Amino acid sequence: MVQYGVFIFGAVPMPDAGPHDPQPNQRRTSNEQVWETTERIIDVGVLADKLGYDYFFFTEHHFQHEGYEVIPNAILAGTVLAERTARIKIGALCHVVPQWHPLRFAEDFASLHNFSGGRGVLAVGRGTVPREAMPLGAIVGSTDDPVKRAEQDATNREAFAEAMDVIDLALNNERFKYSGDHFTFPPPGIPDRGSVTEDLTLVPRPLTPFETWQTVTSPPTLEAVARRGYGGVWWNLHPDLMKAQWEQFADYWADEHGETLAPGAQRMVVMNIRVGDSRDEAMAAARPGFDEHWKFLAPYGRTKGFRGPDGGIPPADWIPTLEDAMEQGLALVGTADEVASQLMERISHVSAETVAFFPLCLGNTYDHYEDQIRRIAEDVLPNVVL
Repeated sequence: MVQYGVFIFGAVPMPDAGPHDPQPNQRRTSNEQVWETTERIIDVGVLADKLGYDYFFFTEHHFQHEGYEVIPNAILAGTVLAERTARIKIGALCHVVPQWHPLRFAEDFASLHNFSGGRGVLAVGRGTVPREAMPLGAIVGSTDDPVKRAEQDATNREAFAEAMDVIDLALNNERFKYSGDHFTFPPPGIPDRGSVTEDLTLVPRPLTPFETWQTVTSPPTLEAVARRGYGGVWWNLHPDLMKAQWEQFADYWADEHGETLAPGAQRMVVMNIRVGDSRDEAMAAARPGFDEHWKFLAPYGRTKGFRGPDGGIPPADWIPTLEDAMEQGLALVGTADEVASQLMERISHVSAETVAFFPLCLGNTYDHYEDQIRRIAEDVLPNVVL
């Protein structure tokens, strides 16, 4: 049986969303708008629980005066959501681990997981935005600095891998210690009541098992995720490209763990979706937010999952249209029956067992988000027969 989730970017309402001005760096949103949006995102999570979704995912971003993604701490927001819900699993796509101290992250995740009664989902990533990462002590490869990008990316990968080593050890062992190039825990020579600290114990630790996922955006990450035994998450990737990576993931998994995965096991696909009373209505509603989304994200190199105008890798300055995304299967837009048919095709293409929906509502009010997740749950999913 397929499990379904809701993934919310966390943008403030933007009546002027679209491909035109204002440009992203010209946008400023008020603190009051940020907080009203935060409260409304929690409301959407509560509704998702009532509608029977299996997952609710925030996303973690920092210092976004533009107002595109206003939740900086998905663990804290998730704990609030846990108190207001009964059954839905709670996480983020994703928690950006290099922007945390790994032991503080492990403590906080364990607290969310235990407060929620075992509903915490550990979904992690390496980060993409220098303005967010660097003030918090992290390094990411930047498209603004192509000369240094490979070096920055390598440093980020190394630090992330060590941080995840630490987090895994801390969450899953009564005592742990770790020594690497980026982290050493405990630091040597800590005095403690007449002795020296030799190891540490995370307090609290999870009381029950939890799922671990990581976003997959490159071949090295694909291999690393499978070999670590995490679930992989794909978003905004052409179905044919995703199928190849989906199968490669299973090969790496079998090589590392000595077991054959079921066709869709340990893999999640995020699908962009908008449902309307007609196809034209759905497209008209989706277009402003879609265009704003890619006006914002394309300069960060996030279009590489599309096919470009010539069918190959898109040029760096290419911005997809809604029609491009629909034609390539990266946006499911139409009536409930049309979207159900498209969804069945996408799920069957890779035998997906876990699907998260990203409503194409960026810039809309959160009444629109609630309408969309209700339509998906009540009008689309009952017609998805696999």
